[in-house]
Amino acid sequence: CVQPSVPPMPNYKLSMSIPEWLQAIQTYMKMLQYNHTGTQFFEIRKNRPLSGLMETAKEMTRESLPIKCLEAVILGIYLTNGQPSVERFPISFKTHFSGNYFHHVVLGIYCNGRYGSLGMSRRSDLMDKPLTYQTLSDLIFEFEDSYKKYLHSVKKVKIGLYVPHEPHSFQPIEWKQLVLNVSKMMRTEVRKELEKFARDMRMKILKPSSAHSPMRERSRGKSLSPRRWQASPQRRACRRDKS
Repeated sequence: CVQPSVPPMPNYKLSMSIPEWLQAIQTYMKMLQYNHTGTQFFEIRKNRPLSGLMETAKEMTRESLPIKCLEAVILGIYLTNGQPSVERFPISFKTHFSGNYFHHVVLGIYCNGRYGSLGMSRRSDLMDKPLTYQTLSDLIFEFEDSYKKYLHSVKKVKIGLYVPHEPHSFQPIEWKQLVLNVSKMMRTEVRKELEKFARDMRMKILKPSSAHSPMRERSRGKSLSPRRWQASPQRRACRRDKS
């Protein structure tokens, strides 16, 4: 029987510009194809440490199976890991169409003062965007305008933090540091919020929101320092409820 062809992994060459390299990564993801089967081939738990998600990305390159938007974000992080000038962060959309809500995520890219994205979608204009947008809000509004073509109204936009370039990091990805109910905001207001957030991101002054509002995962124990163990009777009660 004929073996399905395995797309070659993209190789970074020193002669490549960053936009060319991002294009090579996106071309590779398109060769894997969008997964229309209804079955997800790779389990992605968003709260896993980055190191575990990078192992899943390696598996994707070995298996060469079709992927969906969340897998494309993880694969995009994996393939851009060796490029410290390229900052990566998740951008999630919640949209409404014909009485139903839909969720989508892409990998935002920031490099040399410009924004773009990598990703996978059924729709060609809801995935990768070239590294040409001068502001984060320009990029987000571009997605919003693309959604309008399909009669989807964007309800919420969530922006995460820059993902570390350390593939063995035990910290999870911060998926939603900023959450905007864009359907209830004026564009000027959305732009103001996004630009303040983007500025703080570039200055690296933002810390994961899980640092001050722990996810349930964090209260499971072992990584907590003794000082945090003594946090509050309420927290201790939560732990007892779980066990």
